[in-house]
Amino acid sequence: MATLRAIPQGEWIEFARLKAILQATDGNLGSHIATLEGAGYIAVNKDFVGKKPRTRVALTRSGRKAFAQHIEFLRTILDAAASHHNDQEGTS
Repeated sequence: MATLRAIPQGEWIEFARLKAILQATDGNLGSHIATLEGAGYIAVNKDFVGKKPRTRVALTRSGRKAFAQHIEFLRTILDAAASHHNDQEGTS
């Protein structure tokens, strides 16, 4: 999701390029893509370039929103942990 978020909205990335960036196997990446597509977080486009199949993916508007919410949730957890840590140091 983080890699897809870095791509400008409306642009697609080819499966092979995404696989290389993530250093994932075909099966592992395919599984993640299927799950994210099922959740509506990514769109998948399959076509042919000449006779060679091509799969491209892009983050959907819903996916961008969900990922932003996830990042915000993680920041909340980290802020709470840092605050707790600072409180503990202050009482020592």
